[in-house]
Amino acid sequence: MRVPKRNSKALVPTRSVERLYAQALTAQPFLRDQLAQAVFARALDRSVGHRFRDAPPAETDVVRYLDSLHVEDLALAAACGAGADAAWEHLMTTLRPTLYAAARTLTKDEAAARELADTLWAELYGVGSTKASVETGTERRPLLTYFHGRSKLSTWLRSVLAQRHVDRIRVTQRVDSLDGDDPAASVAPAATADPDRERYRTLLDGALGAALDGLEAGDRLRLALYYLQGLTLAQIGRITRDHEATISRRLSRTRTRLKRQIERELRDARGLDEAQVRLCYQYALEDGAFDLGAALQQDD
Repeated sequence: MRVPKRNSKALVPTRSVERLYAQALTAQPFLRDQLAQAVFARALDRSVGHRFRDAPPAETDVVRYLDSLHVEDLALAAACGAGADAAWEHLMTTLRPTLYAAARTLTKDEAAARELADTLWAELYGVGSTKASVETGTERRPLLTYFHGRSKLSTWLRSVLAQRHVDRIRVTQRVDSLDGDDPAASVAPAATADPDRERYRTLLDGALGAALDGLEAGDRLRLALYYLQGLTLAQIGRITRDHEATISRRLSRTRTRLKRQIERELRDARGLDEAQVRLCYQYALEDGAFDLGAALQQDD
């Protein structure tokens, strides 16, 4: 196995790499001959780079962030991503039953659940996704590369599985979302084994309401006209005396601001990690309850 060299501009101090590497191996001793320290260091650098992508962090902030990670799960993902057979076998043995159960909850069909879960396993390994290729001479890009250790690996995998399920439905159903993606997801209500489902839904509703309260009057007006009244950009422009392109641009900017505010509230005030934030959105979409227009109506 070829071990890539670490970038000279690494974000994680060497002493932190050594400490966390030892911590990960203590938690999962079988990784000792499966995971090189340099590979683990690159995974830490990716995680830190993703977390502090908006501004260079201070070393104290980096260390504090590193201490919040699930390093044993990050180490397992890094070893699997590097192609370590024993690590991959351990991952399959411990988490495959969980993913099959989650897929059955989503699809309500055994065959569809198997197909959904098996497709995700292929992506995790680096085959069959848009980020991977099986052509000779091309680099394998496993989905596990994008796991940063901020949540448990099982939580992250469940979140990705739910998103893949939504991706399959997007081709036939269209709704508006805060992301402004077109089409966005709308999924029929489904039972779930997650005991935190209702809590996540309630947290998202509260964060959305707080974010809407913080908008300026003009932004709220445009959102209400577009989502609540269902007016076109041209009709809104006649009311606000703005060009359609200006309305579109401002709506997009407001959606982005809302999304950031919601996720900041869920992360900083409610203590959720990135995977849990995605589950908040996912559960609302599955229940058909992610309705920006309804939220605006309730606030008026």
